[in-house]
Amino acid sequence: MTSRIFEPALIAEQLRRAFEGDAWHGPALLELLQDVDARTAAAKPLTDVHSIWELVLHVAVWDAAACRRLNGEKTQPEGLDNFPLVPKPTEAAWRKAVGDAKRAHDALVKMVAALPESRLRERVPGKKYDFYFMLHGVAQHELYHAGQIAILKKAQRKIE
Repeated sequence: MTSRIFEPALIAEQLRRAFEGDAWHGPALLELLQDVDARTAAAKPLTDVHSIWELVLHVAVWDAAACRRLNGEKTQPEGLDNFPLVPKPTEAAWRKAVGDAKRAHDALVKMVAALPESRLRERVPGKKYDFYFMLHGVAQHELYHAGQIAILKKAQRKIE
């Protein structure tokens, strides 16, 4: 008898790698944040570009939105719901933002890992695509913003 790895477990692992680490491409989002303090997170070293902090809040929004969608909710974060305002940049507030992002991500990974494979081909509420497409998109989204964070860190170092 051969064992089969179920697709939800594979997707959950890709989500984990994109956010936490051990990714093929290099540092994942959390790895990039390890040496970031509140001042650096809130800095805007590039004109008209989101800060590291704004990106972390945004990633957390979309991990939570994916969970809500998996629970049957029709949701599309926009405006400040999509990119929440950064609070006063203190170390405690920054640690809270990173912790909240990690909790939102962990909840998504846990939910995806427990999905029956049949759910992947169900349509996302209010969308023209299925959960398989959305969940791969969430991993891609996190890697995209991790790349932005890496660039912002380099840009901030150059002006310090």
